[in-house]
Amino acid sequence: MMKNLLLRVLPVLLAGISIVSHISCKHDLKNNKIIPDKSVYVDVPFSQEFQEAYLISNKTEDNQVRSIAVDNESNVWIATASGIFRKRANTREWEPVITGDERGPAYAVCAIKNGEVLMGTWNGLFRFQNNKIEKEAGLEPPVTIICAGGPDIFAIGPAGIWHRENDNWILNKYIIARSVRDAVADGKGGLYVATDVGMYFCENDKSVLYQATSELISCYTRAVSFAPRGELWAGVMGGVSVRKNSKLVRNLTPEQGIPSASVNCISCSSDSVMWVGTDVGVVRYAKDYSHSLRFSRRWLTDNKVNDVTFDNDGTAWIATENGVSAIKKRSMTLAGKEAYYYNQLMRKHIRLPWICGNLHLEVPGDTASWRNSDDDNDGEYTGGYLAMESFRYAVTKDEDARTKARKAFDFLCLLQEVTGTDGFFARTIIPSDWTKMNDANRTYTKKDLIDLSVKDPRFKAVEKRWRLSKDKKWLWKGDTSSDEMDGHMMGYFFYYEYAAREDEKLLIRNHVRRIMDQLIKTNYNLIDVDGKHTRWGVWSPEQLNRDPDWASERSLNSFELLAYLKFAGHITGDDKYEKEYRRLIGTEGYLDNASHLNSKNPAWQIYFDRTMEGYLFPILIRYENDPVLKAFYLKLIDEWMNNQTAGENLINNLTYALATGRNVNVQQTIEFLRDAPLDLVDWKIDHTLREDVHLVREPILEEIQISELPPASERATVRWDKNPWAAVSGDPGQVREPNFWLWPYWMARYLDIIQTSEHK
Repeated sequence: MMKNLLLRVLPVLLAGISIVSHISCKHDLKNNKIIPDKSVYVDVPFSQEFQEAYLISNKTEDNQVRSIAVDNESNVWIATASGIFRKRANTREWEPVITGDERGPAYAVCAIKNGEVLMGTWNGLFRFQNNKIEKEAGLEPPVTIICAGGPDIFAIGPAGIWHRENDNWILNKYIIARSVRDAVADGKGGLYVATDVGMYFCENDKSVLYQATSELISCYTRAVSFAPRGELWAGVMGGVSVRKNSKLVRNLTPEQGIPSASVNCISCSSDSVMWVGTDVGVVRYAKDYSHSLRFSRRWLTDNKVNDVTFDNDGTAWIATENGVSAIKKRSMTLAGKEAYYYNQLMRKHIRLPWICGNLHLEVPGDTASWRNSDDDNDGEYTGGYLAMESFRYAVTKDEDARTKARKAFDFLCLLQEVTGTDGFFARTIIPSDWTKMNDANRTYTKKDLIDLSVKDPRFKAVEKRWRLSKDKKWLWKGDTSSDEMDGHMMGYFFYYEYAAREDEKLLIRNHVRRIMDQLIKTNYNLIDVDGKHTRWGVWSPEQLNRDPDWASERSLNSFELLAYLKFAGHITGDDKYEKEYRRLIGTEGYLDNASHLNSKNPAWQIYFDRTMEGYLFPILIRYENDPVLKAFYLKLIDEWMNNQTAGENLINNLTYALATGRNVNVQQTIEFLRDAPLDLVDWKIDHTLREDVHLVREPILEEIQISELPPASERATVRWDKNPWAAVSGDPGQVREPNFWLWPYWMARYLDIIQTSEHK
């Protein structure tokens, strides 16, 4: 019967299959197919960006920073809604510079090459030089803009434009709008001035106004700056107009990466990158107009950027509506980044008895307030940590990696032992004296139960979430889900294949046997201590094939169960698991169910499933010896990978390479590893604020997403089972564990996708 079923099902599924081993591949996006990719990355130093954030004080007006400058001695000067402040080099404290009755709203600071600093305030212009502050004579307050270009220095306000000549300030006779927002000197006596009615060019007591849409996107001009190659960039309502030789040559709008129509400032760095500050962060343009965005609290103290300047080290000092951000760079290799992340992991994210998890912040965003926390998926995520340590051992043969892998395995075994059952295992455990846990015990009224059952007929009310272990050391959490089983089996597989000694392999065999024997006994449902299956732990043919309410889980859960049985059968050598595997294929149609893994109804597709599938493909492909079945799984994994042409999930990229011998999406994988931020706080990322992306319902229908896959530095902190296209994500009350980076790094090292410079 089995043979007849395969003959019936497989011809369609295997049409056009090409099984290729041990070559590199990438995707042909146009034709949606896999083609050779021989990319290998040699680990060389690169620039890793990170933020240092500064609040001036606990007063709102002190933190409303309007202008920023760095002097020759690396002191940082700012003009705020309450006055002028200075931060001396190598300190974090800000001191008020102008005090007494003279203190008040400030608008501009400018550091001159000769060492002086000019400050424009509500009450005029002040000069700092030789450790003295003096008020300049001859100007009518307020002074809102100061600019220097070559020998020329200008001070501007609603009352006019003053030019410094021999230490005297001379009022120029330019007739322009009083709504001056910015200015830049051309170094030859000329001055470009941004106003609400357009951009003026002032020279020799004459002014020319540019305001037509053939000259600027719109006339409301707030920023102006020179760029390389003689370009003049004007920041206007709607974007940036790029001009050269008095002509408009290009407009940069949201379609070209401007995240907000409100452009507030433009600055050119020493490496010729243009920084455009907007109401939704700062976007940087290279010479070829490729661009990158920095927004959200990960990078900025506030999304509204009012000014940007640079120090001699290349640090960008950014004035925002709520403090100052310094975006700095350090030279790192991926190996150096691994050491940084691994140190963070060991110092904070491993809690007893050896659980890999995130941190809770008592004060959102404040990393000094951290404490360890539990998670429903501690088992799954520790399975990922077990995989990481297994690959680290496979690459380095470091006994430290194998020792830690064993500790993670022992914890996963304890999850089963602590329940006191024959094969059921807990989601997680916490010390019995913890009083703060997620998802505490609860009660449901009869009305609650009816209402919840109407919303979800499969809902299971679990009032007792936590139970005390027999030895009274632990509280353990039940209602374990199918994804926990996936994470466990994946971790056991990688540990078994890449790190475990023979005595440890025996432990894995016995542990997996215990779980699978219980699953067989309960007709493939995960039975909790209440005698009922958990809400999600269902693989039984009765539910998957004959209960319409479980149709959405049919393809994935069938695939999962086949992988569990194949794993148990291979490592134990017990034929009963293979017989069950064959029975489910031949009698219950589980292979046919699994064939729809990549073509599920759109309403049933969730991004989470792709990661669960990736956990299990290597088991089936490595251990299946039947050439027809193996061809089926290879066809299935090719279809699966072709549905992920953006290369957004590094674990899936590398799982595919491991299972098939064919590398895919190498460039995307390396770009992610380089670009991932060092800051692990799960800052809220709200792409709905941006105008340079569109809100869509794809690739996953269930949630609002954005039209472009954001790079690692613009995503919320990663867990690979989360949708990277999500429009809004993140929780600053937690710090994610860096295993999301360490795991793919060590897989890529194992696969020789990343090679050290010595290896080269």
